[in-house]
Amino acid sequence: MINQKIGNLNIICGHYGSGKTNVAVNLALTARKLYPEKKVHIADIDIVNPYFRTADAKEILEKNGVEVLIPEFANTNVDIPSLPPKLISLFESKDDISIIDVGGDDGSVALGMYRMYINRAGYDMYYVINMYRPLIADPTDCFLCMKEIEDVSGLKCTKIINNSSLGAETTADDIAASVEYAKKCAELCSLPLTAHTYCPDFAPDTPARFAESGYANEILIPIVNATKKLF
Repeated sequence: MINQKIGNLNIICGHYGSGKTNVAVNLALTARKLYPEKKVHIADIDIVNPYFRTADAKEILEKNGVEVLIPEFANTNVDIPSLPPKLISLFESKDDISIIDVGGDDGSVALGMYRMYINRAGYDMYYVINMYRPLIADPTDCFLCMKEIEDVSGLKCTKIINNSSLGAETTADDIAASVEYAKKCAELCSLPLTAHTYCPDFAPDTPARFAESGYANEILIPIVNATKKLF
């Protein structure tokens, strides 16, 4: 997914519904392809919402050799806060690649519990944005949301991924229309804009649309739709 070096510890955060879980899953799958000699782990630390999380993609992840660490009661109607016991070991490994899906705005609280280990390990924290989510549709609101995540977690975002979409209804025009929004968000957040994502199953003509719109130099990354919403 990311056409840059993937570090040992990668945190995926963002506003609820921005598609960060799908980004996290795709990043894990990409890391597995790029670094077949390394172990790749993905951990879900959402202890609030048991219905929309990495557990949805557990089968495809494990089939591709990615170890999945999820709360014990993920995707059940039992909502007992619990985090994977092995989580701390992911922050201490220098040889493996770990993807941490913060999941939900309240996931920042859980993330903050581990900030001492995370800061010691070093990390990239990708802030996933989506122009079509009402509460972050304005770049200023997007910036304020990032600051809330940083304040609660005690960690700093390092990069932005533009994951603007409307799910299965997304068109190439929708994605192209989000480019200037993403650039403004990156400017306000003082962060590099790493990439724009698109799902070829929904909008296969996105690369051509970017070229027609004068965005041929923008980094455009195809992703698979690997998660689902259960309600």
